[in-house]
Amino acid sequence: MASTANDSQVMIQVKDVWFNYGRGPVLKEVSFDIRHGDFLAIIGPNGSGKTTLLKVILGLLKPSRGRIQIMGKDLNEFSQWQKIGYVPQKATHIDPSFPVSAREVVSMGLLSSKKSSRMNKEEEKSYIQRALRMVGMEEVKNRRIGMLSGGQQQRIFIARAIVNQPHILFLDEPTTGVDAETQGHFYDMLGYINKKQEITVVLITHEIGILNKHVNRVACLNQRLTYHGSHAEFCQSKTFKKWLAEGHHVISHQH
Repeated sequence: MASTANDSQVMIQVKDVWFNYGRGPVLKEVSFDIRHGDFLAIIGPNGSGKTTLLKVILGLLKPSRGRIQIMGKDLNEFSQWQKIGYVPQKATHIDPSFPVSAREVVSMGLLSSKKSSRMNKEEEKSYIQRALRMVGMEEVKNRRIGMLSGGQQQRIFIARAIVNQPHILFLDEPTTGVDAETQGHFYDMLGYINKKQEITVVLITHEIGILNKHVNRVACLNQRLTYHGSHAEFCQSKTFKKWLAEGHHVISHQH
C-alpha cells in the first residue's frame, strides 16, 4: 500500500484487556494497535479467544479488565458505528427459501446509518451499486440470496458491511467451507478493498494459510498475544517457527 499521511493513524487501541466467562480467563493482558491501512490477520487455534476479542472490540462483550479506544474515543463513548463494518461468523448460513434478493441484503446495511434517512432513492441506489461493484456481484443483485453459492453469499454480506463506506472492516472466519480457488479470489477482493478503497481490514481466522500477499500485519493469539508485527517479521519469528515445528501448514505469498 502506498504510504500516506494517515498511514500511522491509530484506529483502534486495545490496552491490557482481560475477559472471562466465569470459568477462567479467555483473554489475558492483550494489548495492540490497529492502524489506518492495515490488513491485519488475527490468527490462532480454535478456542484461543479470537472471536471473543473481536466481540470485546465491538462492544458486544465487556472486558473484565482493560480499555478499548476506537478512533480516539473510549469504547463507551464511541457512537459512529456506521464507520465500522462487520461480517460475523456463519453469516452465510441462511434458509435458501428466504425471499430476499442480494440487492435487498446489501440495502440492509444502510439502515444503521443516520444519513440513510436523508437519502433519496437515487442516492441509495448509488451506494448499493458501488458496494456490489466493489465485491464483483453486480450481475447477481436480483437473485435470491439463498440461491447463491457460499462464496457469492459471503461477498454479498461484505457488500452489506461496506455499503456505508466504513473506515474499518472486521471479518470473523470468512472463508470457512469455501474452496481454495474461491479463497484466492476472495482475498484478492479484500486486498482491493484495503488498498484501493483505503478500508482497514481485520481478519479473524484459525487458518494460518491465509497469510498471503495482501496481509501486512499479523497478530497471534492464544489467550495472550504471542506476536504482533509485520508479516515479514512474523515469517522470521520464533512463533512462526514453533508453529511449523508443531505441523501447521502455512502458505505465505508475499510477492
